[in-house]
Amino acid sequence: MPFRLPSSNHRTAVMGRTGSGKTVLALFLLSEANFQSKPYYIVDYKGDDHIAQLDRANEIGLTDLPRKPGIYIVRPLPHQEEDVEKWLWRVYEAGNSGLYFDEAYMVPDNGAFPAILTQGRSKGINSLIITQRPAWISRFVFSEANQYAIFHLNDRDDRKKVWRFLPDDKIMRKRLPDYHSLWYDVDRNHLVPLRPVPPADVVLDRIQARLAPKRWAV
Repeated sequence: MPFRLPSSNHRTAVMGRTGSGKTVLALFLLSEANFQSKPYYIVDYKGDDHIAQLDRANEIGLTDLPRKPGIYIVRPLPHQEEDVEKWLWRVYEAGNSGLYFDEAYMVPDNGAFPAILTQGRSKGINSLIITQRPAWISRFVFSEANQYAIFHLNDRDDRKKVWRFLPDDKIMRKRLPDYHSLWYDVDRNHLVPLRPVPPADVVLDRIQARLAPKRWAV
């Protein structure tokens, strides 16, 4: 059965320790997303170096919600939980958008985030959720996901939480080569090893090429 990219209403979780390759895979999935037909919002808590290189993306604040197609980056601070919650409710109400969360364990789990995960499909909201600590994030990330990508996880609690949602947990007990992952297509019940995607610079160039120069972006 061939590898299938996420569709425009799917929810995808990418998990792995620091340096495992999860961010590059997540950006590769973003490079294939339909941000030319609807807005995609990157919620960048950790100030990722790769995301910072997307100079054709537009930076926004938690009071902004642009609705034109493109990629928009919001960088919340840890103490802005209430502002993030209000902003996510606005995303939920507007619908028809994509969300990219890096790092997901920092997202407030008060109501808007679970609503997006459980009801986002009917509202045209797809999500790409990246985390190094699966044990710390909402169960809905797993129960509502259409795909998981699982890189090496150091912590036993993280591995145990992921195992609960896989058809075969034995496959996770063997260490994969560097930058390889396991790809689980939930809808097809299909679990396969996934080779590394192209290098970060190639992936970032692909995203940049699909974005309009900033002088034309709105």
